[in-house]
Amino acid sequence: MLLVQRTVGVSERRACKVIGQPRASQRYRPRKPDKDRRLRKRMRTLARRHRRYGYRRIWALMRREGWRVNRKHIQRLWREEGLQVLRRARKRRRLGSSDNSATRLQATHKNHVWSYDFIMDQTEDGRRLKMLPVLDEYTREPHAILVDRSLKAEDIVDLLAYLFSVHGEPAFIRSDNGPEFIAEAVKAWLARSGVGTLYIEPGSPWENPYSESFNSRFRDELLNQELFTSL
Repeated sequence: MLLVQRTVGVSERRACKVIGQPRASQRYRPRKPDKDRRLRKRMRTLARRHRRYGYRRIWALMRREGWRVNRKHIQRLWREEGLQVLRRARKRRRLGSSDNSATRLQATHKNHVWSYDFIMDQTEDGRRLKMLPVLDEYTREPHAILVDRSLKAEDIVDLLAYLFSVHGEPAFIRSDNGPEFIAEAVKAWLARSGVGTLYIEPGSPWENPYSESFNSRFRDELLNQELFTSL
């Protein structure tokens, strides 16, 4: 019909009348049943639950749940649904003034540098939860997350003693200057174990980026999504 209009130079109405074809046929659009309705619904649910996940990780979760779907199919639906990973504004990279920062002293192998930093939450009754993730900066593996109402220097020593027996001693441990980390009990025990301490510059959390990054994801993907009823 479009070819007739262009060749003869007439309107759609005139061309349909001459050919004897209903004008409604020019506006018909076939409607296919949405076979992916359940798939889309589940994908949106998982995307809301895991805000940091892209379509690849959502696809992996759905495969584990038993959905027989390939990655490219999920990618297409992901785009059609307008889903995206929530990204934070990129901050200007800072080197830090301390020689103990992760930029100036980077981990080059497993058990080279571990790092830790506290993260806080609470149970539904308003009581505090204090957590201490300990991770290897080279492998990015969190070896443990110690959780209690309060944590003291002795608790840190007990945790590190256990982790050293399982994974071996690191060359260094990076942390801020929190009272639990600079306590004599911790410093003396680490010195006896042959582990160096890397204390970052006060007020410079970017010098301990691996712990900062892990704790940020830990909060986004778990702590902000769940309500804890007890310790």
